[in-house]
Amino acid sequence: MTQINSKGKNDDLTRRQFIRKAGTTAAIAAAAGSVRVRAATAGKSANDRLGVGVIGVGGRGNAHLQILKWMKDDGDNIEIVAVCDVYRPRMQKAADAYGAKGYMDHMELLANPDVDIVTVATCDHHHGYQVIDAVKAGKGVYAEKPITHWRQFDLLKRMTEEVKKSGMTFQLGTQGMSDSAWRQMKQLVKDGLIGKPLHAECGYFRVGDWGERGMPIDDPNAKPGKDLNWEAFLGDSPNREFDVSRFFRWRMYEDYAGGPVTDLYPHSFTPVADIMNISMPSAVVATGGKYRYEEREVPDTFNMFVDYPQGYSVAIMGTQGNDYLAHGHRGAGSRIPVVRGWEGSLTIDIKTNKIIFIPVEGSKKKRQTFDIEHGEDMVNHMRNLVSCVRQGSQETFSPVDLAYRTQTALIMGMWALRAGKTARFDMDKQQIIL
Repeated sequence: MTQINSKGKNDDLTRRQFIRKAGTTAAIAAAAGSVRVRAATAGKSANDRLGVGVIGVGGRGNAHLQILKWMKDDGDNIEIVAVCDVYRPRMQKAADAYGAKGYMDHMELLANPDVDIVTVATCDHHHGYQVIDAVKAGKGVYAEKPITHWRQFDLLKRMTEEVKKSGMTFQLGTQGMSDSAWRQMKQLVKDGLIGKPLHAECGYFRVGDWGERGMPIDDPNAKPGKDLNWEAFLGDSPNREFDVSRFFRWRMYEDYAGGPVTDLYPHSFTPVADIMNISMPSAVVATGGKYRYEEREVPDTFNMFVDYPQGYSVAIMGTQGNDYLAHGHRGAGSRIPVVRGWEGSLTIDIKTNKIIFIPVEGSKKKRQTFDIEHGEDMVNHMRNLVSCVRQGSQETFSPVDLAYRTQTALIMGMWALRAGKTARFDMDKQQIIL
């Protein structure tokens, strides 16, 4: 067997986009110190305004900005103070729209002492690095999924350690975790309603990918230079000549994205992982490929099966070629999960919008339903982050430990598909083995 620590380049090698000037580093250190002092005093009071900076202001980053603006207008004591993007026209448009300071280097944004919280909405391969930089700078972080690129397992481990060590608040952008149904189902499993967990299934189905349909090329004549930092965009990915499609439609390319397994499955798998209180996987197998969209490099169809040492399995299935959901959905194209145990199963009845318990045949337990307190709410997800920052808490709806365990399984799925092998996890060495 081949032991693997990472895919592609070592995470500690060239980081062209993260060259740090001495003055910037000093400013960040000063800002980090002042923020950590405030965080150590039981969090900021409700009267203290929290400044927010948004790193990456493409489609998802602009969604963050709209939500933050709505929250402020609704009475949340926050202020959008800074935005950052390696493409100046996009950065400037956002800065002008929200009256924020604009940067093309995220390290300069982190050096701004008015920034208490950052949201990270850049390409997949930048997330982990920028989370590390943010918590080291003493900022609370909301980071889009996936938390790292599929080749960056070593970075995933390092990022998890840095977040824990920093004590700073972290929230993964799996906004479906704001749905109370998942916390209620987790408690029911913990209470023993389904008996010993045995099996779960979930998935994500839709037509089209954000590459083909939702990532427009802002300017087909765009070129690298003072208004477009191609080196910063590349980061630790393979060094390639500038390509306008790669820059604007990066989700189609393996260097920067992974398709359904990393772009969509964090949404459907994270609730299941939390409900079952999963550990690290023991083995992962995967099938799939490009079955509809030929222009892209990443798969459009992906199916994976994850085994755990506790004696249960999770099946995650989906395609971007068809949007039919056999068991209904709970947020966008995310299939309603089913969690099975020795004594029964939990899922959601889409007709009544209730959690439903179905006992196994011959069980003495009775079929039950439970009212769902509230559904998914992106504003609630962001407010959870803000609340935890004020309290100095790391117990968000989607914390870093959960992100580490779920992303490890998803990375193993991608590696298994590419290698045509079973990916296994060495618990002692915390390494993926093919």
